[in-house]
Formats: sequence, structure tokens, C-alpha cells
Amino acid sequence: MAILIDPNTRVLVQAITGKSGQIQTKAMLDAGTKIVSGVTPGKGGQEVLGIPVYNYVSEAKQHHDFDAVISFVPPAGAKDSCIEAIDAGISLLVLTTEEMALQDVVEVIAYAKAHGTTLVGPGCAGVIAPSISKVGAHPVRFFRPGRVGIVSKSGALSYEIGKTLSDAGIGQSSVVAIGGGPLWGFTQRDAVERYAQDPDTDVIVLLGEIGGSSEEDAAAYIKAHVTKPVVSLIVGRHAPAGKSLGHAGAIVSGNTGTAATKIQALTDAGATVVSSPTALVEAVKAELSKKGGA
Repeated sequence: MAILIDPNTRVLVQAITGKSGQIQTKAMLDAGTKIVSGVTPGKGGQEVLGIPVYNYVSEAKQHHDFDAVISFVPPAGAKDSCIEAIDAGISLLVLTTEEMALQDVVEVIAYAKAHGTTLVGPGCAGVIAPSISKVGAHPVRFFRPGRVGIVSKSGALSYEIGKTLSDAGIGQSSVVAIGGGPLWGFTQRDAVERYAQDPDTDVIVLLGEIGGSSEEDAAAYIKAHVTKPVVSLIVGRHAPAGKSLGHAGAIVSGNTGTAATKIQALTDAGATVVSSPTALVEAVKAELSKKGGA
């Protein structure tokens, strides 16, 4: 069992007629994702790769049953499109849009929470369950089915670690990239909680970076509730104070959000914290060997 998605997840794509929407729709279809419809205002009546396009989510809902939406809508229209999607009663919204106004992000996160929708993002690569489905941008060839659950802020880092594990013969139950922040809907703590409850995940991999307190929040949950092994890699250890690592949330200010504070919190929580992808593979392999497989 994967987290967030499964073989029966049915997806609507917002901004399906745009360049990113079309590219990612094809990739998701190739991965086995059940995409039932798309929405682009003013483009209703068209088709993209055989997928019917509607002007509004409510219109699509009249003709198709879907429980997840992935949005490629540009920043200016992202908030309204998210509210429209949430109003359709979906359980999952993957918001890939970057550079949204922070006030818009705050409102979307609050609206999703109030309506029981899990919001992954903004600015995220989404989620993949290898050989099952994906709602996002993860390259399928980097992943293989297995029993390691990965959560990362960075999409690129989740790709790299997924491929490194796969090359070592270690598969993944799910891989979630939540976005670079500084605000998130679905958090690292949320992912850890889901993986801790997932019977098909034996080892949890938490990929973090400097900035914010997300890793510390996850560490507190791990310490109090998680009995499964957790292996973590924190990147940006040598980034100077005041310099962004590339994500809006990846910036150290004073003694807040440093690699050292995150490493200490995770270590205190019982996680194995490593310093490189190679060391991460060895640590995961050691934990899986205790379970009798990868």
C-alpha cells in the first residue's frame, strides 16, 4: 500500500493544455496514472492525449469521478483554481505552482484543511508509488517498487536518492516531494506519520535541508510515536547564514534552521543521520537486512 495514492486514484489535471500540463500528463499516463479529465478555462471541448478538457472543475465533475487534482496553473490564478478543485470534494491536491504570493498560499492551505483535502505543495514534485501510479513529476525510471518510504522537500533530491537506492536494488513504497517552502500543506511530519502507519513501509527516509523547523517537527513526532527505523540526510550543512540554498525556505538566519539543529533533533529522536547518499544507502540496507529484504 502506498501513501496518498493507490491504483484506484483518479486524477483531474488543471491547465492540462499548457506545455507543462501536456508533458506531465503524458508522463503520468505512461506511469499508469488514471487521468480522467482536464481543465483549462476557454479550452473546453478539446482533448489532450485522449483526455477530455473542460472549462471548469465543476463541469468536469458532472461527467467524471475523480478524487485527486494536480495543478499546473500559473501563480496569478493558482489560488482560485485550488479553491475550485477543493470545492469538488477531492481528497488530494498536488500543487506544483512555484512563486505564489505567500498570502495566497496561506489561504489555500487553510481552505484545504477546512475541507479535508490533503494539499501537497506548493512548488512540489508530488508523489509517486513505483509501478502503481504517480501524481507529479518524478521520473519513473529512477524508482522501483519496494519497502522504503521517502519524504523530501526537494524534488531533485528525491529523484537522486530514489535512483541511488534503486541502483543498489532497494525499492520504494512511495516517494513524496513536498516543495521548497517556506509554507507547506503536507509536511515532513505528516509523511512520517503516514509511513509509520503503512504496513508496506519498513524504513522511512527523511531528506531535509537548512531553513525552517519542518525537520525538527518531524523529529519530535518520531521521538514520541515512531518505532520504524528512520534514516535522514540533511543537505546544506556548509551554506553561509543568510544565503538561500535555492528554495524559498532553505535559508539560515542566526541559530534557526541550521543543519546542526536539525541533525541534533533527529539524532535525539533515534534517527540515523548520514552525510552522503552513499552512506544513506548503506544505512537503509542495514535496516532492511534486519527485516529480511529490500
